[in-house]
Amino acid sequence: MKNFKALGLITATLFTASIALTACGTGTKSASTPAASTAAATTAASASPKTEGGKVTITLGAYSVVKESFDLIIPKFKDQWKKKTGQTVEFQESYVASGAQATAIIQGFEADIAPLSLEGDIQKIAEKGLITHDWKNNPYKGNITASIAAIGVREGNPKGIKDWADLTKPGVEVLIPNPSTSGGAKWDINAIYGAGLKASEAAGKKDPAAAKDLVSKVYKNIKVLDKSGADSLTTFDKGVGDAIVTYENELLARIQSGKKYVEIIPQYTTSIENPVALIDKYVDKHGNREVAQAFLDFLYTPEAQKVFAEKGFRSVLPEVAKQYEKNYTTPAGLFNIEYLGGWDKVNKELYGKGAIWETILAEGGTK
Repeated sequence: MKNFKALGLITATLFTASIALTACGTGTKSASTPAASTAAATTAASASPKTEGGKVTITLGAYSVVKESFDLIIPKFKDQWKKKTGQTVEFQESYVASGAQATAIIQGFEADIAPLSLEGDIQKIAEKGLITHDWKNNPYKGNITASIAAIGVREGNPKGIKDWADLTKPGVEVLIPNPSTSGGAKWDINAIYGAGLKASEAAGKKDPAAAKDLVSKVYKNIKVLDKSGADSLTTFDKGVGDAIVTYENELLARIQSGKKYVEIIPQYTTSIENPVALIDKYVDKHGNREVAQAFLDFLYTPEAQKVFAEKGFRSVLPEVAKQYEKNYTTPAGLFNIEYLGGWDKVNKELYGKGAIWETILAEGGTK
């Protein structure tokens, strides 16, 4: 166990300097594993075709979890745009952990559109001057999908896991991605920490120490800290671990594909909101604002939102959400990021230097 965790932490640290660039001028996709440095990605994106020859290119820098959805959404948009304008759209696509993707974009990976896991990751890009418009100025506050944090276990639930506290039991091996690179991991840790606050509040007093203790005890049972939510699920698919903390949509997609997993929805868990933004600086450089904006708008159409819903996400469109509501369970103890004080507070007090997560890592030792 110790070697697995140490490897995960080292890999996540090194990974922030790398990026997976896909579709090198052909409109096809490569794997979502790291394949090129940020500098190489920047060169490729800068050299990509713009509007010559009836073609236009969109460079997509996304977090790993949405890849399967975009595999279906992109062809729909390309067909629609071709019929409307006669123009062929090619996509260059990169899918990596949300934090690493944000870092790559800041360091020069010229993504036109960035669907990421966290508001904070988009905000980091905006703070560097790459996003100049109010990216949250729409009815959905810039979010294209929603979900909840859940626990996945194997068929038959052999360890009898019913809630977060069961992940602290001796002999239970847990998978969670690394919050230093994965936006999904922050949602996962938020869910456990917030559940500790909720439980202590129900017992009489909201107690941050009790919440930290719950996270700390779960951490002691973590088998692997992968660099992204997708990598964590791949590890689980290989038979490692008894339980995985992840997005509900990832579990539902796996179950739909035939995996013998069971979704456990804890009494208290967090809702998850995933944002998207157009990167003004790069769009203006590439001269493709019209088609990039059209693609961004397409993500909010019922056609695209139904694809997300089929992949297990909760739609941000009320009419689509209602159509798929039978697929989901909403626990009575569901809370959102505002319950934890908002992302500014969470990033400072839970994930900042010397904050709760860093303290838990130090107390738990190198694993």
